[in-house]
Amino acid sequence: MTTLIFGHKSPDTDSTGSPLIWEWFLNHQGGDAKAVLLGEPNTEAAFVLDHWKLVKPEIISEVSAGQPCIIVDTNNPAELPDAINAADVQAVIDHHKLVGGLETAGPIDITIRPLACTATIMHDLMGDHAAHMPDNIKGAMLSCILSDTLEFRSPTTTDTDKALAEKLAADLGVSIPDYAAEMFAAKSDVSAFSDAELLRMDSKEYEVEGVKFRVSVLETTAPDVVLSRKSALMEAMPKVAGEDKVNEVLLFVVDILREEATMLVPNDLSKRVAEKSFDAKVSGDTVVLPGIMSRKKQIIPNLTL
Repeated sequence: MTTLIFGHKSPDTDSTGSPLIWEWFLNHQGGDAKAVLLGEPNTEAAFVLDHWKLVKPEIISEVSAGQPCIIVDTNNPAELPDAINAADVQAVIDHHKLVGGLETAGPIDITIRPLACTATIMHDLMGDHAAHMPDNIKGAMLSCILSDTLEFRSPTTTDTDKALAEKLAADLGVSIPDYAAEMFAAKSDVSAFSDAELLRMDSKEYEVEGVKFRVSVLETTAPDVVLSRKSALMEAMPKVAGEDKVNEVLLFVVDILREEATMLVPNDLSKRVAEKSFDAKVSGDTVVLPGIMSRKKQIIPNLTL
């Protein structure tokens, strides 16, 4: 049976590119693997697919019992199909904190490393096979790293991520600043998305002291475009929270160039989260958090009530 490879729901560039990278690697060795997505890729990921002439993977919403699969770029059951514990999970490749809750029928390969990007981990796991990657797979790997590190601005960036990105760019004849600018411009174009879609576009579920949050991050080089929709976004938050069965939606608009985040503060709960989690003083319906760039390293680990 074909092994499915997928990342988290609301797929970003890493959760779109890494399944394709691992599909190539497994099939290069004679395997039978297929990359799939758990939702529509965001605008940056869609740009990457088009730029490197990669076929967008099939989108699925569930997995059947016993389906062989490999999970990448997450280990959180809340970000995976509901029946994931009935599937035959064979491996996890990730760079996030260990959440717990996954159950498997037998022992599996698990690789979780404190690197900025799943694709970086994959390059190391490939060993000598990495030298055989075609240009479009190298391009996907480079894109994943630049996206997850925000062109090395994110505090999650390691020397390993940066060195690999520079090597891949040299191999491909790509200017990192120019290509990253194209990626971030694509990420910043959110004009076609509804308020609810924006709140879910790059989001993860996380629970703090029994309170369930949808933690949404919008990384952009044009934060004013998103913040101009502030009132509509805050109005949409309770409906999205209700539909997604969480208590609250938290939205952080990350300004890639200024290296700061603006958090929307529509109510007392989000105000308490902002003040206690980030030592912020909130006086209106937004608060600027200097230096906050990473949900994985700076936002989720600090959330408190």
